[in-house]
Amino acid sequence: MKPPPRRGHQRDIYGALDLGTNNCRLLIARPSDGGFTVLDAFSRIVRLGEGLSTSGKLTQGSMDRAVDALAVCADKLRRRHVTLARSVATEALRRAVNGREFAARVKHETGIALEIIAPQEEARLAVLGCHKLLEPGDGPALIFDIGGGSTELVLVEPGEPHPRIRAWWSAPWGVVSLTESEGRAAIEGPDRVKAYERMRERVHRSFAHFVEMLPAKLENVRLLGTSGTVTTLASVHLCLPAYDRRLIDGLHVPVGDMRRISAMIAEMDLEQRCGLPCIGAERADMVVAGCAILEAILDIWPAEVLGIADRGIREGILRSLMARDGYQL
Repeated sequence: MKPPPRRGHQRDIYGALDLGTNNCRLLIARPSDGGFTVLDAFSRIVRLGEGLSTSGKLTQGSMDRAVDALAVCADKLRRRHVTLARSVATEALRRAVNGREFAARVKHETGIALEIIAPQEEARLAVLGCHKLLEPGDGPALIFDIGGGSTELVLVEPGEPHPRIRAWWSAPWGVVSLTESEGRAAIEGPDRVKAYERMRERVHRSFAHFVEMLPAKLENVRLLGTSGTVTTLASVHLCLPAYDRRLIDGLHVPVGDMRRISAMIAEMDLEQRCGLPCIGAERADMVVAGCAILEAILDIWPAEVLGIADRGIREGILRSLMARDGYQL
């Protein structure tokens, strides 16, 4: 018989906010049998890390965009009467010289207390949030999260109640930082395929130490990705006219198909990428870098199928908060 939760089941409402280098995302949920029921959600591309790789600091425009989005989140948290929330910030605030100053501004203007988490905690939360979508098996698995400013790689092995982390790595390349390192002129120019290969090689080199931590024999391996990059490419794979989470979350796509889609996108110009329904103008300038990061991951991990997760850090936060209060998830 499971122990009763410490808190009042019907009244408990939890919030999880993830402010990344590219996106601001919020999830509000109530515990339910074996999981949770989402009550409200919010997602907005704010590009907080725009220009960070060259200046080392957050720009006024990017901070204003993020504060506007966070104000919407704060209003939702209040209106939903959230009883416990955790708000985390990742690579952009870790790297920016004015990151803590910005967090203080957020607290003052919105009431949200941002916690700047370490890469290891970011990786742990991502695994906690999406591991249930791993293919069954007793071999090692690689779970990855392509962010705006960094990419987290986590090597896991089977375990209960969730996989055991054997090794993890945070590479300094995400869709924003990698795009800025190569330059939009090169990515959109006549030699854009060469620019794509340079980005892919740059990311591959950043994985060198992690590769040394991988098992000598990679057999029965599994692969699961969580990020806008993999969900977008999966949508292109299905030729969806508009994004549909119900069709994407939990999908398994042959790696060969993901490579072909990545190569196709790398060859397109900006206008052509904007014309793909599930990419559009909002993602068209960053998706090439995402494809390069994905291919670099596929280069080091010989899986035949890629699992797609439209879940991650926010779900990991919710599960950890609810488990701490005694809920059996």
